[in-house]
Amino acid sequence: MAKQAILFDLDDTLLWDERSVKEAFAATCNAASEATGVDPLKLEEAVRAEARSLYEAFEAFPFTKMIGINPFEGLWARFKKGEHEQFRKLEQFAPTYRKEAWTRGLKALGIDNPELGGRLAEQFPAERRSRPLVYEETFRVLDALKGEYKLLLLTNGSPDLQQEKLDGVPELAPYFDHIVISGNFGEGKPASSIFRHALEKLGIEPEHGMMVGDKLTTDIKGSNSIGMTSVWINRHGAPADPEIVPTHEIKHLEELLTLLDR
Repeated sequence: MAKQAILFDLDDTLLWDERSVKEAFAATCNAASEATGVDPLKLEEAVRAEARSLYEAFEAFPFTKMIGINPFEGLWARFKKGEHEQFRKLEQFAPTYRKEAWTRGLKALGIDNPELGGRLAEQFPAERRSRPLVYEETFRVLDALKGEYKLLLLTNGSPDLQQEKLDGVPELAPYFDHIVISGNFGEGKPASSIFRHALEKLGIEPEHGMMVGDKLTTDIKGSNSIGMTSVWINRHGAPADPEIVPTHEIKHLEELLTLLDR
């Protein structure tokens, strides 16, 4: 059946968020290594572990899980927007969370230095913000689709952080007829409600839409649940999940154009 609209995920589908975060960790951990001699790779591993532990213990964790905000976004998000009261709790929590994650990460490697932990907690957000990276094929694909299909961006996350990511690459947002951020809607992928909301904005039925994303558990599971065609972009050869089967699997975003030409 002919498609009328293409829905895209943002992080690690169009924006190369994984690389941005990895490079921000490397720069920050290298700074710590210069100051203390700590192994930067071991520090990154320790900080990631401490961040997850702190994040999962916070009272707003169930909300962040529902909206789709991961612990490492919490290491640089400000959480100043969003109407839900839980965003105010996150806004208050974030500065302490960042400092604690870095301080505990250092301490796990034998370095008890809260002052350095505080400096690293401020460096990491600056490093991440300086790296708004996009896949080299992103704009070629969007150029090919614009005008041929309705385009909608469907992204999980905090409203201000997802908007900040878009502002970092100002050429991206104008391609889309609509942008839906889970933190504004009140529920995130894979909830069928946010997919139905997106289709209502587009004015189409599920069979006329196609969802493209990198996560089986959110993008593919959610679009499958309402009968949309789903396209899993699996750049790194992740194993399949027999419980969540995409309509199509691709390794490179430009393969999407070949699928549509069929």
